[in-house]
Amino acid sequence: MSGKIHPASIDAEAAAWVARLQGERTNGIERGLHAWLEADPAHCAAFERATEIWTMLPGAVQCMDAERSMHARAPEGPARRSLTRRSALALAASVLVAFGIGTIWMSLAPEQGYATAVGEQKVAVLEDGSRIALNTNSRVDIEFTPGTRTIRLDHGEAMFEVAHNAARPFIVTAGDKQVRALGTVFLVRREGDLVTVTLIDGKVSVTELSPRTGTAAKASAILAPGERFTASGARQPVIDTESAEVATAWRRGQAIFRDTPMVEAVAELNRYGGAKLEVTDPRLAALPISGVFATNETRDFAEAMAALHGLHVRKEGETLQIVP
Repeated sequence: MSGKIHPASIDAEAAAWVARLQGERTNGIERGLHAWLEADPAHCAAFERATEIWTMLPGAVQCMDAERSMHARAPEGPARRSLTRRSALALAASVLVAFGIGTIWMSLAPEQGYATAVGEQKVAVLEDGSRIALNTNSRVDIEFTPGTRTIRLDHGEAMFEVAHNAARPFIVTAGDKQVRALGTVFLVRREGDLVTVTLIDGKVSVTELSPRTGTAAKASAILAPGERFTASGARQPVIDTESAEVATAWRRGQAIFRDTPMVEAVAELNRYGGAKLEVTDPRLAALPISGVFATNETRDFAEAMAALHGLHVRKEGETLQIVP
């Protein structure tokens, strides 16, 4: 796969799988783990490390025995499922702390949806072995059936690494666009009626949905790796190219700009929280910006622009204004 995932994210996922395997091992969990291990050699190495750490954790066996006893006494239903999930999360957290990456959020099982706050990112491993990474201020709703795997991106941005299953299509809807994939890595971003689909690996088809029925109306495009599909309202969709490095930079806490107008660079960085940036001068707004910047350090960006282009940074309340 072309989209390189941060090692800490892989370690977090491995910890989640180890914790999940301490509970009831269903066929779905076994298939999901197998698909995850097959997806990347780095997954096998991380899983071995997580398993070794788990066996060395003080009181691990006693902890699991106690959790199983509590689970057995809990009545069937939502309360029991909640107890199982809390136990698994606690176990995963203990492995993550031993890894030294306890600040990474990790989900263990598909729910009705996942969401992130401004400046937050999350990674979820689904029951089929697929992964969803959510960028800042994003939400997805999930519906898995025996025949389909459906995700709805309500807003924001998400990266999908799809476990191959030809008999069970993986479908992402964003507004009036539907993305269908099998064994693929791609990103979908939705801001109002603006939808962007970037393919990292594999193949996806992007289909327009009927506004009356919500069903697929016509295929808009079939993307190849490195292609980006952009559509906004009734405008004609545009297909251009985007590198995996740029498209997935947010997974590394970065934003990469290549001759990007300053006003667009400022809008991108403002998505991640911190001191809000503002540029109102038309000449500065159009100034092309190139470089790699930390998404959580808007002040550094403002000061870099000032130093590079002979500008000034003026603080107005919680806003940093970039001015001539």
